[in-house]
Amino acid sequence: MPTFKFEALDTAGGEIKDEIDALNEEEAQQKIKQLGYFVTKLTILGQEKTKKGKKKKTGKSKKTFVIALGSVSTKKLTMFTRQFSTLQDAGLPVLRSLRILEKQMKPGLLKNCLIDVVEDVESGSNLSDAMSKHPKCFDRLYVNMVRAGEAGGALEIILQRLADFKEKAQSLKRKVIGAMIYPVVVILFAVGIVTLIMVLVIPKFKKIFEDFQMTLPAATQALIDVSDWFYDYWWTLPTFPLVLYIFYKLIRMSRTGSYALDQITLWIPVVGGLARKTIIARTMRTLGTLVASGVPILEALAIVRETANNAVFERMFTRVYESIRDGDSIFEPMRESRLMDEMVVNMVEVGEETGDLDTMLYKVSDFFDEEVDTAVKSLISLLEPLMIVVLGVIIGGIVISLFLPMLKLLEGLSKG
Repeated sequence: MPTFKFEALDTAGGEIKDEIDALNEEEAQQKIKQLGYFVTKLTILGQEKTKKGKKKKTGKSKKTFVIALGSVSTKKLTMFTRQFSTLQDAGLPVLRSLRILEKQMKPGLLKNCLIDVVEDVESGSNLSDAMSKHPKCFDRLYVNMVRAGEAGGALEIILQRLADFKEKAQSLKRKVIGAMIYPVVVILFAVGIVTLIMVLVIPKFKKIFEDFQMTLPAATQALIDVSDWFYDYWWTLPTFPLVLYIFYKLIRMSRTGSYALDQITLWIPVVGGLARKTIIARTMRTLGTLVASGVPILEALAIVRETANNAVFERMFTRVYESIRDGDSIFEPMRESRLMDEMVVNMVEVGEETGDLDTMLYKVSDFFDEEVDTAVKSLISLLEPLMIVVLGVIIGGIVISLFLPMLKLLEGLSKG
């Protein structure tokens, strides 16, 4: 088994030089990571020496890129931010920290972006300017917070806040998505069962009824007609959600349509309340993080408006932006919109008057995180009996419709 010689940094920033046995370089990297170290150099024992007379290669090593589509996952970006924050807190230079993280990162879009960022920083660019060239990895919020950290000389603190913010945002997203998995699975399972009944079971009953040449009740005839449609046009079932999705996207393309859909979403009982609380929790935490990091309030509001993902809330934040630009308050446009609870408006007003706006915004977001959790549980508790009732009505209706002719037949035989 080859022996690898490595140089690494521990969590306190101290340099470690040691040797480790591993089958290959990848396994050696993993073993060193498990020890809690950041690898800075790794060579097979003996390879660092060069033969006499041969010229030693100098200059930059060639960077290899891999094709990567899509965007960087929040989990990967959060992990990178947390590690970057740890290295900065240990006192390492930015360029060295980036090189360490780029070397230990697996191939992908984030690694490709980091390679470019390292080269730009090495050429003399600011970290925020280098990151701004890669919006798929580092969004506007990320870049502005890093810029504020550079200007204030507190990059490690800003990175910690960024990591905390992304972790909490991801946790909130997981709660909502996790809550939707159960009802979606049940609905898909129910649709599958009903489809099988319509395609396989009801045609057999239809043949029996035809053999007896019976006059079928209206409910039974309607059920058979639906079954015939399922049997002949089953292929339309998968396309139906696709058509709905395309129709939804077409409406979203217009500003009026997008605003109308978002307004309707907020009006839906239970679901609308959950959507509103989720948006408030996300936007208030975003605004609080940006304000605490020293980002100018107008720039912070412009970023928050983009992260709202709801045209109704975007309009409200536009009014708040205009109010601040004109020298007025933050809370008044919020109160006029009636989208924010009075408690939220009052806390923002107190924060603005005391100069402690970021703390108040954090408290609002924490409160609404708990509200979202409660709303999700309420939605699940409401959906469970509702789905049971709906499925019971569907299955019960099918059974009754199938047995109505049977009862009629038995009644005729008993009279005969």
